[in-house]
Amino acid sequence: MAEAVGPPLPILWSFRRCPYAIRARLALAAAGVAVQLREVNLRAKPPELLAVSPQATVPVLEPSDGPVLSQSLEIMEWALGQSDPGDWLRRRQDGPGAVRAQRLMATLIAANDGPFKHHLDRFKYGDAHSPGSRREHGEAAYAILRRWNRLLERPLPLAAGAPPALDQEGPWLLGQHSSLADWALLPFVRQLRLADPETFAAAPGLDGLRAWLARFEGGGALATVMVPPLAHRQPWRSPSWIYHLALAQEWRESEQDGVYRRSTRGLSLDQVGFIHASDAHQIAATFGRFYVDAGPVLLLSIDPQRLRAAGITIAWQPDPASGELFPHILGALPCPAVVVTEPYQP
Repeated sequence: MAEAVGPPLPILWSFRRCPYAIRARLALAAAGVAVQLREVNLRAKPPELLAVSPQATVPVLEPSDGPVLSQSLEIMEWALGQSDPGDWLRRRQDGPGAVRAQRLMATLIAANDGPFKHHLDRFKYGDAHSPGSRREHGEAAYAILRRWNRLLERPLPLAAGAPPALDQEGPWLLGQHSSLADWALLPFVRQLRLADPETFAAAPGLDGLRAWLARFEGGGALATVMVPPLAHRQPWRSPSWIYHLALAQEWRESEQDGVYRRSTRGLSLDQVGFIHASDAHQIAATFGRFYVDAGPVLLLSIDPQRLRAAGITIAWQPDPASGELFPHILGALPCPAVVVTEPYQP
């Protein structure tokens, strides 16, 4: 009897360090929702992502059924709609207290995603329109943090029947146990601390908030979403592209000429007649056979459409030993056909 096959897992387009993507992964992990993770190289967004989300910002979730979700809060609420064991959405409570909690959550998240993120970006990266304003943006961001700190330092009565926190014990922004507001804000506060740890450690009026963030940074929830299967350090390789491993020095020399003429390690295009390339699933094996002791190696991600536009043909030909088909580039590789280069280490 054939084994039943379930629906495909949702696809999550993500970037490991992005705070929006981190909070989406936090909710998916809390809900116990498994996904196919596709880590994105933000310098070369794959055509498969552009096809489902033209703005190509991460995170993006493609559920197995239903519309594509391209906002992190949409993904969090979708995940918690499947399962919400910690009652992050505060749907198990009744009466005025539940309404106040949900309004406060919405207010906190709006402040984070609006003014706090605005000031955080200009503090971290600088303001191109006002280069001298980094200090002012930092002061504005810390003023918002001090308001959040007052919530974390207020005295809290013990309440019976509260659902447990999914990480370590509170206090949390809404009380004794965590809510959507905590997990939506924490990755951004972490980003501010990482941008200037000394200033964050010395800023007055943030003792409660620093303890809140330290619990997050040292806890299991963050650790879970920063390693596989919910995070990878290497980007997902698009099957729509082809790939070539190049010695770093040979590629740098080719960039000066605008065209690459090496076939493989130790052999030129003129000697072989084509440039060896690989499909996405063949890269690691090719590296292991030919480049493992080669020193600095770059992976070139090549767009076949750009090759065809330049009049260069790709032929899929069998390997003489295994019979496996590999893409061969029948001509010199124009450097503009390479969408991104990156150091390769399997």
